[in-house]
Amino acid sequence: MSGENPFAQFEKSFTKDGTVYKYFDLASIDSKYDQLPYSIRVLLESAVRNCDNFHILEKDVQSILDWTPGLHQGSNDVEVSFKPARVILQDFTGVPAVVDFAAMRDAVLDLGGDPEKINPICPADLVIDHSVQVDFARSQDALAKNQNLEFERNKERFTFLKWGARAFNNMLIVPPGSGIVHQVNLEYLARVVFEGDAGDGSKILYPDSVVGTDSHTTMINGLGVLGWGVGGIEAEAVMLGQSISMLLPEVIGYKLVGKLSSLATSTDLVLTITKHLRQLGVVGKFVEFYGPGVAELSIADRATISNMCPEYGATVGYFPIDENTLSYMKKTNRSEKKIDIIREYLKATQQLRNYADEAQDPKFTQSITLDLSTVVTSVSGPKRPHDRVSVSNMPEDFKSCLSSPVGFKGFAIAPEALAASGEFQWDDGKTYKLQHGSVVIAAITSCTNTSNPSVMLGAGLLAKKAVEKGLSILPYIKTSLSPGSGVVTYYLTESGVIPYLEKLGFDIVGYGCMTCIGNSGPLEENVVNTIEKNGLVCAGVLSGNRNFEGRIHPNTRANYLASPLLVIAYAIAGRVDIDFEKEPLGVDANGQNVFLRDIWPSRNEIQDVENKHVIPAMFQEVYSKIEVGSQDWQTLAVSDGKLYPWSADSTYIKRPPFFENMTRSLPKLQSIQKARCLLFLGDSVTTDHISPAGSIARNSPAARFLSGRNLTPREFNSYGSRRGNDAIMARGTFANIRLLNKLVPKTGPRTLHIPSQEEMDIFDAAERYREEGTPLVLVVGKDYGSGSSRDWAAKGPFLLGVKAVIAESYERIHRSNLVGMGIIPLQFLPGQNAETLKLNGREVYNIALPESGLKPGQKVQVEADGNVFETILRFDTEVDITYYQNGGILNYMIRKMLS
Repeated sequence: MSGENPFAQFEKSFTKDGTVYKYFDLASIDSKYDQLPYSIRVLLESAVRNCDNFHILEKDVQSILDWTPGLHQGSNDVEVSFKPARVILQDFTGVPAVVDFAAMRDAVLDLGGDPEKINPICPADLVIDHSVQVDFARSQDALAKNQNLEFERNKERFTFLKWGARAFNNMLIVPPGSGIVHQVNLEYLARVVFEGDAGDGSKILYPDSVVGTDSHTTMINGLGVLGWGVGGIEAEAVMLGQSISMLLPEVIGYKLVGKLSSLATSTDLVLTITKHLRQLGVVGKFVEFYGPGVAELSIADRATISNMCPEYGATVGYFPIDENTLSYMKKTNRSEKKIDIIREYLKATQQLRNYADEAQDPKFTQSITLDLSTVVTSVSGPKRPHDRVSVSNMPEDFKSCLSSPVGFKGFAIAPEALAASGEFQWDDGKTYKLQHGSVVIAAITSCTNTSNPSVMLGAGLLAKKAVEKGLSILPYIKTSLSPGSGVVTYYLTESGVIPYLEKLGFDIVGYGCMTCIGNSGPLEENVVNTIEKNGLVCAGVLSGNRNFEGRIHPNTRANYLASPLLVIAYAIAGRVDIDFEKEPLGVDANGQNVFLRDIWPSRNEIQDVENKHVIPAMFQEVYSKIEVGSQDWQTLAVSDGKLYPWSADSTYIKRPPFFENMTRSLPKLQSIQKARCLLFLGDSVTTDHISPAGSIARNSPAARFLSGRNLTPREFNSYGSRRGNDAIMARGTFANIRLLNKLVPKTGPRTLHIPSQEEMDIFDAAERYREEGTPLVLVVGKDYGSGSSRDWAAKGPFLLGVKAVIAESYERIHRSNLVGMGIIPLQFLPGQNAETLKLNGREVYNIALPESGLKPGQKVQVEADGNVFETILRFDTEVDITYYQNGGILNYMIRKMLS
């Protein structure tokens, strides 16, 4: 199936300190190379190095070489295969991957093989950062209390992951309390250039690239590492050494010129860029930054911009590697020897960028320019990250939002309710008043900003000046500080600003995503009651990347993204409708008004502190013990076995049934006979409709399952936390209240069991069909599986017994994921659909697979109650057919390792 690399003749080498380093000389392949965007060069190198004419074809290489500014997605799409260098996971999305690997080991043992051969082929790192929440704040013991609660709630999941850390090779699992996945990636995990083993005693060099099961994986592009977020099945495929399919992207050149003003921050810059690119429209495209202004930005500044890539809609926001990148590697304690090798490799392959040299500027699909000097102090909100507001316009903008119709910029507060307010008593015996715009949550959180010493130290210096001026924060405002790594705590402590942050209530509450992902914890009951009783639009201010309605906290209807400095400023002010230019934050000991400008540190001031206190020794100290973990983690008792001891009583971790009845030999290809339609759906069914997400409804099959195991609704937790238990996830598949199934009269997770004409929950119907031995199909419209790639959007239907989907069209990645789970994607012929063929979903379906073997894109006949029609078999490559013949990608890899 695979052969010699046809590009082997382009391999070159250099010797350093007695070691031979090989690499592919891309420029010598084709003269078009030096016109390619730097991000496309990374795709090209991977295709050249991995070309085997099975997973990666010669035509993939040629397609990438032929990239031109005239490529436009939707009109002349070009699909290519890409093999990233590594995978990164967080705990919520990473648990199912580790569960699958553990189950694969069991399957290999059952089939007579060596289970210890099952390990990630491609390096994988998992950082536990999504489980901690702000239950306690504004006290020096908040950190310990929150971490203790985190362990109580997640002990079962953590035990499993700690077992995985010991059992699997090529997989690093970073314990809870260490930091946020993307910041740990930036400061420690990223290689920038990989040194692989060439097999003959020499090394092979190639660019670092990564896919991750979190949308903000894009942050690493600030370091010149090409990376983006993918679904779980794609991530597992890469872990197993497979390639992923992608459309060759348009590349938007974003030119930066000038310098930021002394008062502007990287947060202000990223919010400006986010609004700009959203307006331009860059969904599915690469954005590559260039121009002399880039050299003015630190790597942390660049990473902040790359982090919010999902918010401006691009696949990546890429900053090619330059000498600043290599300086950052030195600063973060990467070895000088490694940096020298990286520099030589990048020069040899024309991948080291000099932003001041226009001759190096590649060709782009489109170019736009931003003058950094035009960036002003900003926030974004109240409901979307790309709705930037200049701080000087905030009073007017918030007032407008209150009275505007309900929407992204409106709350529809009636004129007579605009002056609404409410009072409550606090623990100190004093009475406080809340009104529209009152701040009740102020959180310095999220890798977007906590990875950047300039804004973190800036916040510390602002806090110091505020305390020295006698300013304070109202006691009911839930203030919190959740650093993205231990390095942040280290330099905040060394610079002497921690006591001032604590004085204002910004005590460290944990190391994780926390408020940014909605883990803000509860507000005090009297605050909640006052907000609800008076219908108030109160606010959260956070240094995060997302502020969608309902995400941060149910009682903060307005939420604003801001720099850590502004988080503190708005917390001191106590409201978001303050005019900082005209209104003071408070008065000093002499009764003099104190304005924000009186305590705002300049960029030079911050830079002096950063140069003094952010040093390589800190990174060495923190990351040398990154795998040790807290005392709770160290004392967590786990099995030393290479096979996981599954517990039948667990409601979090369960052995999935993907490999039940699996044999060493390929199963015989069988047509689908006497199938029933489980769901009859229309257009634009998204992965959000399919995949289990959010809280577990009390009247759902998943709730009944958990209640049957003596759990109370309070203990149900979310589908996200239970992704490692297929019994719950199968019950949550298609459990979306907005699902429109034409077999039943109302929207919701219900369907019709056709033989009995009984309406029931979708899972219950699937179970009934399974007991009757009836295979299932889905009949759907256009763009099936659109939205974010989600592994359970394919795993769930598989577990429900779905054998095939018949659709008008598919979202590209979801089609691939269906194949990866052994589900057949069929497509109506052009001009045909369920309506034109007069299907109603109540038929018996027979799908005839050819006895002579499958071919990509061939026609397949479907018969539904005598109605015979042809469909297109959407196995688009030989690889797709191989996966299907094996029953899915995981089964394929098991057989491959056994052989």
